[in-house]
Amino acid sequence: MRRRAERVNFAPGSRWDERAMGTNAMSLVLHYGRPASVFSAEHLVEALHEWSCWSAPIRDPNGQTLGVLDLSTTWNRSHPLAMSTVRTLVTAIESRLRPSGSVTAATPGVRLSCLGSGTALCDGVPLRLPPRQLEILTLLALEADGFSPEGLRAALYGDRQITATTLKAEVSHLRRTLGGALTNRRYALTAPISCDAADVLDALADRDAPAAVRRYTAPLLPHSEAPGITMWREHLAVAVRDAVLASEQAELALLYGQRHPFDAQVHEYAHRLLPPHDARRGIVAARLQAALRE
Repeated sequence: MRRRAERVNFAPGSRWDERAMGTNAMSLVLHYGRPASVFSAEHLVEALHEWSCWSAPIRDPNGQTLGVLDLSTTWNRSHPLAMSTVRTLVTAIESRLRPSGSVTAATPGVRLSCLGSGTALCDGVPLRLPPRQLEILTLLALEADGFSPEGLRAALYGDRQITATTLKAEVSHLRRTLGGALTNRRYALTAPISCDAADVLDALADRDAPAAVRRYTAPLLPHSEAPGITMWREHLAVAVRDAVLASEQAELALLYGQRHPFDAQVHEYAHRLLPPHDARRGIVAARLQAALRE
């Protein structure tokens, strides 16, 4: 695979910015500052149509971009967990990074990534959370006022007959993992928390559609069936999609369409927004044709 990559200039010392290689995952990450993937013919350069790439930025504790982690393979070896793998590796790398020559402490509080596969850091240290506790932490991050025990049980289990003891055990484990930063009677976090899903909602509230689309990199905990998570997942998906269709910016529809290849309406909208001479109309037309076949 390395030898095949070298034949398309994917080797140490090569230049892969937009001007040198056209659209590719690494250049998109450097431009937008968010994870990106480019599949097969979405690459501008024809020699790269055999390849698919997934990339994410690596940042120091102060938020400065240090580089990009990229995972590339031929399109027929692509895997749905590729982006989740890249994001998880980046989280592990960032948790061990410090600016060169500096002893700056890690950002205090909890940093939760719940768009796609879920990961969490507490004071810069990765947390090992089972799926249920990750769901609880996500719900607490999105519901600023917290939950009553009955409300959290309904958000996690719906109509399933789950005892109060089961819920208390899950909350107790999470509280211990967070060093006690979770209240007792009404469940709410006492430590500062930042969350990628909440960042999307903040951007939408600020009417910043470009930021919302860039930040919305994957569905909220896509494997979760908890009613509260399902509700928020649908809320985010609808809100971001509506923001794309309400915008007059073709770039937003292009980026959203790249991540949602079967959304024919978005592809049609992007095609309508692009001027006739824009070469990207061909990419959009190909996406639209593939979506209509489905």
